[in-house]
Amino acid sequence: MSNILKRAYELENEVTQFLRDMIAIPSMSSQEGAVIARIKAEMEKVGFDEIRVDGLGNLLGRIGAGSRVLAIDGHIDTVDVGNPDLWEVDPFKGDLRDGRIYGRGASDQEGGIASAVYAVKILKEIGLPEDTTLWVTATIQEEDCDGLCWDYLVRAENFRPDCVLITEPTSLNIYRGQRGRMEIKVQTEGVSCHGSAPERGVNAVYKMASIIAEIEQLNERLKHDDFLGKGTVTISDIRSTSPSLCAVADSCTIHLDRRLTKGETIETALEEIRSLPSFQKAGAKVWVNEYRTPSYKGTVFPMQSYFPSWVLEEDHPFLKTAVQSCRSLFGGEPLVDKWTFSTNGVATMGLHGIPTFGFGPGMEEQAHAPNEYTLVEHLVKAMAFYAEFARRF
Repeated sequence: MSNILKRAYELENEVTQFLRDMIAIPSMSSQEGAVIARIKAEMEKVGFDEIRVDGLGNLLGRIGAGSRVLAIDGHIDTVDVGNPDLWEVDPFKGDLRDGRIYGRGASDQEGGIASAVYAVKILKEIGLPEDTTLWVTATIQEEDCDGLCWDYLVRAENFRPDCVLITEPTSLNIYRGQRGRMEIKVQTEGVSCHGSAPERGVNAVYKMASIIAEIEQLNERLKHDDFLGKGTVTISDIRSTSPSLCAVADSCTIHLDRRLTKGETIETALEEIRSLPSFQKAGAKVWVNEYRTPSYKGTVFPMQSYFPSWVLEEDHPFLKTAVQSCRSLFGGEPLVDKWTFSTNGVATMGLHGIPTFGFGPGMEEQAHAPNEYTLVEHLVKAMAFYAEFARRF
């Protein structure tokens, strides 16, 4: 067993308690202030060289002062618990049972930031290479608008590391990409009249009905990529307006969840909608949603809800280093794969071209699930990986 992995096991109780403390603090998007304070306190305890909170509310901790800059990122906001009746444990207690830590955020994805902070403790002991700077970034609002935190870091804070290691759950595999996504709105307009004589008006819902049928058909013919898989589109919300419930609808709006595979862009996705015969016949409108929710600090950083797909090349030097780190620590050949869901990589690599890959504790299928949990063993091994990769970076 390597010295790094051995030391990680020695820190098992500390990293476990740290994660349990974070889980006990509700931290939905735009409500992360208290958990940011808790992470900041742990960074101070570990002995980071610099700790700061940016203008949006992201927490950044640094060790080292070399020219090669690595960022290990974990978003620390969570979704809500959903139906509490589906939970067999308290979602905000951080229960520890049989090697599992339960609670909202255990896998998605406060476990990643817990392991990253304690990887720094190991690196403070064994030494970080002199030419390296390591930042641990505890980022916010990802669940509501993935990538916004990093779009802010790059554009507003001029923070651009050489590599970003994302700690979203990967079951301790190495992930090198994901499909992108868009939030698209389509709207039809009608003319209202009394519901007792609908022929006097134009029902916007009926105009939308044929568009909905063609969008369902569009999904079947979207582009496929051998690595990322197929692009998809689905309607996740529909609503209409009218003067009353006994009147013809004068508008209808649908929300599309559009997943983008390699080669699909905002322009191609919108043109597919505009080209639908039913869309043109209805004289409909289409646009991309915009996110403008203030952060917990009250900062508004508007971002269009377009999150590009991204893939790090198989032969990229950083990916090779990640594979070597896994071999050195754990033996065998690691699985190199992709996420099904979306991550901050949509901004780091998708928008800004910063080489990005992922390795995280926890399992993707636990994300947003009732009785969410992660494995203590995962926290330990992720901690060791982050330290080993930073040492080899």
